[in-house]
Amino acid sequence: MAKKLVAHLLVDTLVAAGVKRVYGLAGDSLNGITESIRTRNDIHWIPVRHEETAAFAAGAEAHLTGNLAVCAGSCGPGNLHLINGLYDCHRSRVPVLAIAAQIPSNELGSGYFQETHPEHLFAQCSHFSELVSNAEQMPRILEIAMQTAISRRGVAVIALPGDIGLRDAVEQQPRLHFPEPTSSVCPSEKEIDELAKILNASKKITILGGAGCAGAHSELITLAGRLKAPIVHTVRGKEFIEHDNQFDVGMTGLIGFSSGYHAMMNCDLLLMIGTDFPYRQFFPGDAKIVQIDIRGEQLGRRTRLDYGVAGDTKTTLRALLPKLDDAMNDEHVRESVEQFRKARKRLDELAIEKPGEKHIHPQYVTRVLDELAAKNAIFSCDVGTPTIWAARYLTMNGTRRLLGSFNHGSMANALPQAIGAQVCHPGRQVISLSGDGGIAMLMGDLLSLRQLQLPVKVIVFKNDALAFVELEMKAAGILEFATDLHNPNFAKMAEAAGLLGLTVETPDQVRPMITQALNHDGPALVEVLVHRQELMMPPKISLDQVTGFGLFMLKALLSGHGDEIIDLAKINLFR
Repeated sequence: MAKKLVAHLLVDTLVAAGVKRVYGLAGDSLNGITESIRTRNDIHWIPVRHEETAAFAAGAEAHLTGNLAVCAGSCGPGNLHLINGLYDCHRSRVPVLAIAAQIPSNELGSGYFQETHPEHLFAQCSHFSELVSNAEQMPRILEIAMQTAISRRGVAVIALPGDIGLRDAVEQQPRLHFPEPTSSVCPSEKEIDELAKILNASKKITILGGAGCAGAHSELITLAGRLKAPIVHTVRGKEFIEHDNQFDVGMTGLIGFSSGYHAMMNCDLLLMIGTDFPYRQFFPGDAKIVQIDIRGEQLGRRTRLDYGVAGDTKTTLRALLPKLDDAMNDEHVRESVEQFRKARKRLDELAIEKPGEKHIHPQYVTRVLDELAAKNAIFSCDVGTPTIWAARYLTMNGTRRLLGSFNHGSMANALPQAIGAQVCHPGRQVISLSGDGGIAMLMGDLLSLRQLQLPVKVIVFKNDALAFVELEMKAAGILEFATDLHNPNFAKMAEAAGLLGLTVETPDQVRPMITQALNHDGPALVEVLVHRQELMMPPKISLDQVTGFGLFMLKALLSGHGDEIIDLAKINLFR
């Protein structure tokens, strides 16, 4: 029996772990791996046009499935292109293995063509990053990397010189033969008792829930009912918390609702569950703060903390609920829910097509998309204003999913994440909400949609600007600069790539053209010419921001930007 090559054993090990595909861009240092994948039917190579897309796509698969996903890049520049997407995967805590091919092992340290040291370069965006120095070492390094990515929910990287991949393997079979462990983590009984004591003694409790509430929806709703507590959710928690939730009061933070902000500021105890919400200015100053998180290192990381316990949400709440009293006073939750109803009504009024309206408002576009999309659609949204519209106008129902670069905040994430989502869920509708800046940054992977025959629908919010950056400038009293985008006709670019391309120029075209795209049997792109002066303010307006907008308007008038001032004057900045 002929010996296997190291690359063949590597692919065997991936398949044994349940990996079904590898996202990447071919290169000679990956030849052993791609050749091994070519000859089999139980794993597939997913070619993309940029390695950053490969990393984002793998992250989307890992997020949606919970399983290990894999991406790969050839030596030097090839695997360096992975780094931004891997940062996003790592900060989103999804299990991704990156194979960073390396130059010939005997040339390491010589300044050889395309030489880099990925085991060092990827150290900041991974839990594990190591160089495979010889054939004997590979199986153990690979398995450690895989187990680390799975158990710690993050990125692991192996750097593999191309020549080592083509050597004879020492081992002939994968060494690990057990399923992924599914452990639960619960605080001690003493900690649960103390947590229950604190909650039972509080009168006005608000819950702030994040992505760590995934899989614990019923326990969370039961908890809110027991405590008579409104639930504020983060954008990462939206898909897990918003649906079937009579205690929902929306979000807080930079893209949040006034109701979410007030529910947190008016409580006497804030209970944080499964969230690492980073914006300290939105935490209450006087309330007690209690935190439940599976990662003990996050306790008290964002705000002062009166009590914290380490445990997963579902297990911890199940242990806690029997020890809680039924709160008698529901005034706080009733007032908070009523504030949410009013805030929601104001937002919905902005998403209505008005007779005679010339501008296309992005709120209306997103509301129409929400109405027309499938009940189990998977959405991805670019950073910036598309995230605002997605957070405020896409309705989660327990089966829909929402992807974004919510922690890392990278441009151009939406299209690559949509690719990964569609590849691993071929029967579901996948829709990318892309900004014109984001789609242009990785526009080459529109070609991947055509090559892979992925029926992704891309909605481009085209306002010819880095709109969220402009908003930040205006809030700081600065005239916008370097934010203009001289864009092509994206619909024609899509047509040239082999997609259906549509352009929406008037409000009455929004619904029929989105409908046409969603019904199209294949990939489609709809560019919508949305209104540029669309301001969305955070729920808390600081004095500095009020002053900043005043300074901006004065500077705009003095510099001759009169039309812009007229547009801004029509907008209620504090809505």
